[in-house]
Amino acid sequence: MQTVAAQPAVNRTVDAKRALALAREVLGTEARAITALANRLSTPFVSAVQLILECRGRVVVSGIGKSGHVARKLAATLASTGTPAFFVHSAEAGHGDLGMITSADVVVMLSNSGETDELTLLMPHLKRQGAKIIALTGNEQSSLAQGADVHLDAAVDAEACPLGLAPTASTTAALALGDALALALLDARGFSTEDFARSHPGGTLGRRLLTRVSDVMRTGRDLPTVSSGATLAQAIVEMSSKGMGMTSVVDADARIAGIFTDGDLRRCLERVRDISATPIAAVMTQSPRTIEATRLAIDCVDLMETPPKVSQLLVVDTENRLVGALHLHDLFRARVV
Repeated sequence: MQTVAAQPAVNRTVDAKRALALAREVLGTEARAITALANRLSTPFVSAVQLILECRGRVVVSGIGKSGHVARKLAATLASTGTPAFFVHSAEAGHGDLGMITSADVVVMLSNSGETDELTLLMPHLKRQGAKIIALTGNEQSSLAQGADVHLDAAVDAEACPLGLAPTASTTAALALGDALALALLDARGFSTEDFARSHPGGTLGRRLLTRVSDVMRTGRDLPTVSSGATLAQAIVEMSSKGMGMTSVVDADARIAGIFTDGDLRRCLERVRDISATPIAAVMTQSPRTIEATRLAIDCVDLMETPPKVSQLLVVDTENRLVGALHLHDLFRARVV
């Protein structure tokens, strides 16, 4: 079996000045391409937004090569911002995946040249099926641009590649135009922060906007509670057994009378002689901070951080009856903070 000889190591040193100059030139070229793109936006962009807004099916995004990578990203951005979308590889579409596309769909085709064979060959089949087509190209005279229902012009004056070969400014322009399309649709749909969170339940934003106090609070046997007629000794036993660093104090109707915390215990030890005889009502903190079970768990942070800072909150219903409690650690465990 023939083996390939290892290439000799080449010791090269980066020319820092040259590298930084080239990087700045690349970024400048791409920035200018996007600025020019923004200045050219006109009626076709509005038509594309309207076409997708009226779509009864899905948005199908297709491309190949570097445009295919941009198309995948556009499909993902659309889907996560309220516009159902998916990616279909241009080459695979001609070998069966065309069956994923229906007459109710809008197909967005990405090609810088506008002459990509895999896409131009698909166009007549898509038209025959009745799907609407939006072409995003860098050539308004191209086959895709001329055959589409709407053409979005993503042309650039020059690529950022020093050889003028690698798709750079053109893919950046297409990516930016795709983002503009997705976010214009987000706005037109009235897509809210809560809607975004529902599409991202596994992310930090999703947890913050979807997790309610009721999801993280402690209830039942885990909830430290004594009656307003209890003694300090009884409160200490309850507080120690539940591990929350406090116990709630409630009246006969389960309404909040106060809270007794580790801090309250330290403060009262010097003046209390008999913990068995001292009523908890004499040493508890009255009017503790409370929150409703229906509130967002992230709202607890603001309440806890308001001076003087606290580590626990009592959870109440609309009639100030105790329904739960939570500790700052519960928010950390739920990854809300």
